[in-house]
Amino acid sequence: MSRLPVMSSKRVLTRNTSSENVQDFAPAQKRIRRDQETVKPQAAATIIGGRRPAVAAARAPLAPNARNSRKPWDLKGKVSDMEGKIVNYQTKVKSVNQENEVLRSSVAQTKMRAAEMEKELELRRNQISEYEEELQALTGVRDELELVSSEKSSLQVELSNLEGKYKVMETLRDSQETELQTLKMKLSVQESTLTRVQETLRDTQEEVHCLKETVAQQKDELHAGEMERRRLHNTIQELKGNIRVFCRVRPLLTSGLSKHIQLPVSDNKMITLAKTEESHTGKTADTQKNYNFSFDRVFGPQASQHEVFEEISLLVQSALDGYNVCCFAYGQTGSGKTFTMEGGDYDEMRGVIPRAVQQIFKAAEKLDSQGWEFTFTASFVEIYNETLRDLLYTGKANKRPEYEIRKSSNNELTITNLTYQQVCTEDQVLGLINLANQNRSTAQTAQNDRSSRSHSVFQLDIEGVNSGRDVKCKSSLCLVDLAGSERMMKSQSQGERFKEMTAINGSLSNLGIVITALANKESYVPYRNSKLTYLLQACLGGNSKTLMFVNIAPEIDSFGETLNSLRFASKVNDCVIGTASANRK
Repeated sequence: MSRLPVMSSKRVLTRNTSSENVQDFAPAQKRIRRDQETVKPQAAATIIGGRRPAVAAARAPLAPNARNSRKPWDLKGKVSDMEGKIVNYQTKVKSVNQENEVLRSSVAQTKMRAAEMEKELELRRNQISEYEEELQALTGVRDELELVSSEKSSLQVELSNLEGKYKVMETLRDSQETELQTLKMKLSVQESTLTRVQETLRDTQEEVHCLKETVAQQKDELHAGEMERRRLHNTIQELKGNIRVFCRVRPLLTSGLSKHIQLPVSDNKMITLAKTEESHTGKTADTQKNYNFSFDRVFGPQASQHEVFEEISLLVQSALDGYNVCCFAYGQTGSGKTFTMEGGDYDEMRGVIPRAVQQIFKAAEKLDSQGWEFTFTASFVEIYNETLRDLLYTGKANKRPEYEIRKSSNNELTITNLTYQQVCTEDQVLGLINLANQNRSTAQTAQNDRSSRSHSVFQLDIEGVNSGRDVKCKSSLCLVDLAGSERMMKSQSQGERFKEMTAINGSLSNLGIVITALANKESYVPYRNSKLTYLLQACLGGNSKTLMFVNIAPEIDSFGETLNSLRFASKVNDCVIGTASANRK
C-alpha cells in the first residue's frame, strides 16, 4: 500500500519538471530516491508477511537491535515494529505529496508567467513589424528624395545648357536670314529633282504593269502547258492501252532458279512456260512443251518494288488529271499479290498502294502553287463470300449495318452505310490501310499459312478545283487485292473453306466472263453477276485506265495454276475497251 504513492510522486515530479525549476526539484528528488530505497524492501517484506507470515518472518533479515530485543519466536512483536515503520513512512509520503502540491502550484505560476511573456513577446514582434514597415516607407521616401535630388541636378544642368543655347541662338539669329535664303535656293533645286523623280516613278509603274501582264501571260502559258501535258500524257496512256497487263514472277522460296519459267533477256515483255512431257510408249524421248505469253511488261524475280512502281507512276498521275484509274492484282494464293500491292514495313519494300498515295500527295502539293486545291476521300471495302464489309468500321461487330451497291443518277457507284473518311496527309491514309489490314478476313489454307480469303478494294476519291481558271476535276484511284485464284480442290479445302473458295472462284469466273464480253464487244456485259464485277464496273466499262498485275509462283507444283493465271491475263490483255475521258468541267 505504501508503494503506490511513492511512484505517483515520481511521475508528477518527472512530468512537471522544467528547465527553469531543476534546482528547486533536486532536493526533493534526492529525498524521494532515498525513501524509495528504504521503503521498497520493507514494503515487499510486509506484503510477503501479509500473505505468508511464517515464511516471511523466517526469510526477512533482522535489524541488529531487533535481534537483541526480540526473541526469535516473538513474531507479533516484530510485526508491530514493522507496522510502526510503515506508519512512519506513510507520514513521510504525505509530506512528499504536500511538497509535490507546492511544486505543482509553482509550475502553474511559472506557466502563467510564461504565457504573459509570450503575449508581451508577440506585442513586441508586432511593434517590430510596424517599425519595419515604417522603415521601408522611409526607405522609399529616401529613394524618392534621392531621385528628386538627381532630377534637380539634371534640371539645373539642363537650365545652364538652355541658357548657353539661348546665347548661341541670339548669335545665330542674325545668320538665319542668310541661311533662309540659301534654303529657298535648295528648295527650288529639290522641287526640280522631285519632278524628275515623279517622272521616273511613272516610268517604273508602267514597267511594273508590263511585268504583271507578263506574269499573267506566263501563268496562262503554264496552265496551257499543264493542260497540254495532261493531254499528251493521256495520249501516251491510250497508246499503251486502257487495259494493260503486267506479269510479275515471285522469287523461289528456296535458293535457285526456276527451270520451267523462262524470261528472255532481250525482251522484257515475253515469258515462256516450259513443261517436260514423258513418252507414254517409252519408245521416244521425253518432249518439252512451251507456252509463250506476251504482256505489256514482265518483271522477273529480281525486280524491286521501286522498279515495278516506276512503270505505273504515270498511270497514277492520271488520277490527279481527272481520269479514273484502277489497278488490281490477280494470281493464286502465295504468288505475291499482297506484297505487290502493299509490300513490307521498310521504305524500299513498300508496295503499289503506299507509293501511289505518296505520289498523289506530293503531286497535289506541287500543283498547289498553280492555284489547284484538292480534297481526298478514302474508303476500304472487302468482298467476302459475296458479302460487302466495311474495313474501316470501328463499331461493335454485332451492330454492323448492311451494305449495298447503289448507282446514282449520274451513273456513279456508291455503297450505302460505308465509311468515307476525308484525309489530308499521307500518314492518315497509311493509318487507314493498317486498320483495314487488321479487319480483313484471313484463314489458314494448304497453299499459304495466312492467306487472304477475300477481295479488298481501296478507293481514293479525288476532287480538284482551280478557282482562278474556273476548272474542276473529279476522279478516283481504285487499288484492288483479289483473293487467291487457285482451283477448288476438295482434298485441300473443306467445310467453311470450301464455301469460301466457291465464292472466290465464282467471282473470279464472273470477272473472266465480263472481260470476255468486253473483248468480244458484246452489247450486254453481265456486271451484276457478282459483287466484284459490279463494284469494278466503272474501272472495266471504258471510262477508266486499268492495270492488271498477274502474279505467278515459280515452283513446279504450281505449274497448273500458273498456266491458268497467264491464260486469263492474256485474255485480259487482248481486251480493247473505249477511250477513257477526263472528268473535268
